[in-house]
Amino acid sequence: VQLQASGGGLVQAGDSLRISCAASAELSVMGWFRQAPGKEREFVAGIGRSAINPYYADSVKGRFTISRDAAKNTINLQMNSLKLEDTAVYYCAGQRMFSRITDYDRESMYHYWGQGTLVTVSS
Repeated sequence: VQLQASGGGLVQAGDSLRISCAASAELSVMGWFRQAPGKEREFVAGIGRSAINPYYADSVKGRFTISRDAAKNTINLQMNSLKLEDTAVYYCAGQRMFSRITDYDRESMYHYWGQGTLVTVSS
């Protein structure tokens, strides 16, 4: 399965940006991770096939919204009120197996990864 992320760019603090990820096949769980310069990759948000209960990292809760278009095997991440610390390469990930929502933040759960899209937030 191939994942293609798009939509990254340069924005100012407080702005909004939407990034997307298209999968070449249907996946059960899809999510976003990010890696800032000099830091380890971290979980951002995850969503199951039903899209009923998305799961967010505390650092983005209330500012970011993950959504899913099951028919198109696509997920989106709407990022509002962006902060300097949101600057990172954002990676989409997915896997075919059903998982508990509380496991969405585990990198090892995901079998497929996209190439990443860079989001830069400037002051």
